Amino acid sequence: MLSKKVLTEVLKTILTNGGDFAEVFIEEKKTISISCEENKIEVVSSGTDSGAGIRLISKDKTFYASTSELTKESLLKTAKALSAGVSSKAPKIKINLKPTKANVNFKIKRPPSEVKIEEKVRIVKEANKRARSIDKRIKQVMVGYGDSIRKITIANSNGTLAEDERIQLLFSVTVVVKENGILQTGTETKGGFIGWEVFDEFSPEEIATWAARRAILMLEAQKAPAGEMTVVLSSSAGGTMIHEAIGHGLEADIIQKGASKYCGKMGKRIASSLITVIDDSTLPNKRGSYKFDDEGNPSQKTVLVENGVLKKYLYDYLTAKKDKTKPTGNGRRQSYHYRPIPRMSNTYIASGKSDPEEIIKSTKKGLFVKKMGGGQVDSVNGDFVFEVEVGYLIEDGKITKPVRGATLIGNGPRILREIDMVGNDLGFEIGTCGKEGQGVPISDGQPTLRIPKIIVGGTKK
Repeated sequence: MLSKKVLTEVLKTILTNGGDFAEVFIEEKKTISISCEENKIEVVSSGTDSGAGIRLISKDKTFYASTSELTKESLLKTAKALSAGVSSKAPKIKINLKPTKANVNFKIKRPPSEVKIEEKVRIVKEANKRARSIDKRIKQVMVGYGDSIRKITIANSNGTLAEDERIQLLFSVTVVVKENGILQTGTETKGGFIGWEVFDEFSPEEIATWAARRAILMLEAQKAPAGEMTVVLSSSAGGTMIHEAIGHGLEADIIQKGASKYCGKMGKRIASSLITVIDDSTLPNKRGSYKFDDEGNPSQKTVLVENGVLKKYLYDYLTAKKDKTKPTGNGRRQSYHYRPIPRMSNTYIASGKSDPEEIIKSTKKGLFVKKMGGGQVDSVNGDFVFEVEVGYLIEDGKITKPVRGATLIGNGPRILREIDMVGNDLGFEIGTCGKEGQGVPISDGQPTLRIPKIIVGGTKK
């Protein structure tokens, strides 16, 4: 890794022709990927990528360049080229880099790097075998394993010097079943900022079984009814709705563009008093966790909405500077090729006081969503359409028949105001969030929630 002296020289070179802020982001990444399809191992690949992103901010305008050569000469050359884009009086900036202290220290019991590739291939094969053995109607099984380790160093002209090591592991099984021309899919994914110990809690065979059983359940399910009805979202449904319906709308760059329903709502009630929304990158083992964000700010817990009242937006350095506030530790980027932007980490609705079973019992008729699928959201007005991957009917306060083909159609801000019961449980799902062509690892979660009225797309009787 480059010395403090070299990093300081690069930062000073970036500011040769002026500017307000200079930054160097250095990344070294190693990855392993294994996939099984058509009953055979299709891909076993490993790779490395390293480089540096160099950023200059001048009068709220960003200049960015990257290089894959981690040498003093290459960084200085890139810094000089970047500085040429600015022509103003160079400030007399004294740069004194000091190590930044993290708020957390994540412990990995067994790093994936210590596990032999043969063992990784073995669990992929086992999951494939188990999934295929469950039912003759299973037509396709796809198993994927991946792990990565990213070593990151961030230095900037404010004196920040931060180092982070991020370990990610993902294991996913997708099963496709077919009968009488009907196709259904079930997927189960486990992982996060975690090591091989994830398989102490969830075996590959269990993960494969859950995916297969889910696909079969939906194959045998009846078609979902359509119309306006009460919907209960399980804590196992994943926080897709909170992520899409409000999360992106609270990212400060979207707010500053005037492209969010939550512009100008600070301090005002935007949701039910039962709703508290939190973004927390300090949670252990979650996919969206880190010790430092990609600007060197320590990770933190940020309360965005408290008892229905909007309290905070998600900031990176540049948006915080524009609003004359402090970053929230949410400046994130996919890799050194990209500039950082405000992004969610682990975003969730906090637990409430209701017993999940009581929520079901108090609902005479409606739809119980066990697991959410994908969806689309208009961040400007909050309108959304979400697929229901696994759903059941609620009849006389009981969960009864499974249904397939349901969609939830509504408006995020309105739904958040109308939620009338919040469970005392909390569940998370993992994923990769896309924004401006960049993908970053995230988790989102929620307790069991009840929405009194929402449009369900399905089949009208």
